[in-house]
Amino acid sequence: MPEPQPPNPKGLVAPTGTGGPMDLATSEAETLEAVPGHGQSPGGPAGKPRSLWSDAWLDLRRNPVFIVSALLILFLVLISLWPSLAAPGSPYRADLTKAQQSSSPGHPFGYDTQGRDVYTRVIYGARASVTVGVCATAGAALLGSFLGGLAGFFGGWGDAVLSRVADVFFGIPVVLGGLVFLSVITNTTVWPVVFFIVLLGWPQLARIARGSVITAKQNDYVQAARALGAGNTRILLRHIAPNAVAPVIVVATIALGSYVSLEATLSFLGVGLRPPTVSWGIDISTASPYIRDAPHMLLWPAGALSVTVLAFIMLGDAVRDALDPKLR
Repeated sequence: MPEPQPPNPKGLVAPTGTGGPMDLATSEAETLEAVPGHGQSPGGPAGKPRSLWSDAWLDLRRNPVFIVSALLILFLVLISLWPSLAAPGSPYRADLTKAQQSSSPGHPFGYDTQGRDVYTRVIYGARASVTVGVCATAGAALLGSFLGGLAGFFGGWGDAVLSRVADVFFGIPVVLGGLVFLSVITNTTVWPVVFFIVLLGWPQLARIARGSVITAKQNDYVQAARALGAGNTRILLRHIAPNAVAPVIVVATIALGSYVSLEATLSFLGVGLRPPTVSWGIDISTASPYIRDAPHMLLWPAGALSVTVLAFIMLGDAVRDALDPKLR
């Protein structure tokens, strides 16, 4: 009778390839290693985290408010640059026999008091509003960011002087200031209006830039750059400005819509843009006495102005939601 063999300790472990627990763990590890992108940060292909701007762009592309407002603004920019594509006629061509007539074939918006096509004037009026809004916003943002950034970075007496000057401008009523400032100017172009809006608009953006720079310069990476010997110019331009510009962009985008509305208000009061410049504010002012007899003369330019202001405000809200980390 054969003697029983002693138990083999190695037999308790399944040999390689038999599906044991060790072999299963090894196969799972190999599978995970073979999965593309496993173990990498979701921020990028090599594990590099996404920046604030890339995250904001991803959020904006998924935001329907941004898409709708961007399409409207793109259309406004196109008809501002090439209005003849949408309205081949002239906004100055008049036919008194058709004065105040309603819509007709080829003239969907009707005619004004001088027999001019309202549709053509609405299309051409977008140029003045968009030009004033964009140029005034760019000027106010550049001037306010420059002054506010320097005041917040260096502080001292310059910061105190800028704050007191900004308080003076904040105390000036915008419409009243426009009536006083623009009433003495006879130039009928858009530039006096742009200059006035920049003059009263930069303090708001300067205050935003100042607070953002003060917050950014207290971060550790700024202190580290200073300890490594970086100068004030390099620290301000390379380390602080890219991280402090987001609030300025948000406020400037929202303010653009209010600047378009301000231009129309000043033109309506007769101190902004003046004939022969084509402006929605001028057409609204001309049509207001005839609101009962020919409402189409007022409703179409007023509607175009409302849609334009709404588009810019919607764009500003979408940009704010994308750039504000607290809303994520």
